[in-house]
Amino acid sequence: MTSLPATPTAKRLGLVIDLDVCVGCHACAVSCKEWNTGGYGNALSDQDPYGPDVSGAWLNRIHTFEVVPEGGHVVGEAGDARIVHFPKSCLHCEAAPCVTVCPTGASHKRAEDGIVLVDEDKCIGCGLCAWACPYGAREMDVAAGVMKKCTLCIDRIYNEAIPEVDRVPSCVRTCPANARHFGDFGDPRSAVSIMVAERGGLDLMPEQGTRPVNKYLPPRPRRALADSAPEAAAADTSGATGFFAWLDGMLERI
Repeated sequence: MTSLPATPTAKRLGLVIDLDVCVGCHACAVSCKEWNTGGYGNALSDQDPYGPDVSGAWLNRIHTFEVVPEGGHVVGEAGDARIVHFPKSCLHCEAAPCVTVCPTGASHKRAEDGIVLVDEDKCIGCGLCAWACPYGAREMDVAAGVMKKCTLCIDRIYNEAIPEVDRVPSCVRTCPANARHFGDFGDPRSAVSIMVAERGGLDLMPEQGTRPVNKYLPPRPRRALADSAPEAAAADTSGATGFFAWLDGMLERI
């Protein structure tokens, strides 16, 4: 068994995903697939990609839900339906259960920046980490016989050979709606930390006790967006907790 750091890492790299502006275009998932197939580690394989039983390894997936509010909270006025697109990938948890169950130490959390990675040379493909992850963020690559997951594009973010503007995860660089943001949550002055504080960014499934680094910004009520004062829309996070409780229930069915 691999032990976790006793205290949270000083540097905590991760993502903020704004569910209010994500349009579900899948550009993040496609760019992630392309980058991780052409650049880092073993290629992400597909099995019968055009057949009736499509399967393959994707490190970022988008789930789309139609939400019909019961009391006008979070997603609109009572009776109005709203489509919510929910991107899901590894959340780089502080207390990552995938790390603790790994029998070979292949799954590990870097002390220097908090990124959870898989050492493919040590991975035996047992699947224990996938069973332990409450978010379903692990992907078994059938062709490679090892587990794959989001690396926060570690080969990009520290690569001084590429332009500084490109030293962010591929999904962040590609998102046309600016729904994805990358930064250091260990720094309260960072853009991502300020964004989470101002918009009421939340953990996914906090009851699991995994303390995910990645945060989600909830959809804002349409009544707040229609307000003449933009700051009112930004500050109105009423019902956000209820929305995430509903979302947790939906994800458990996937």
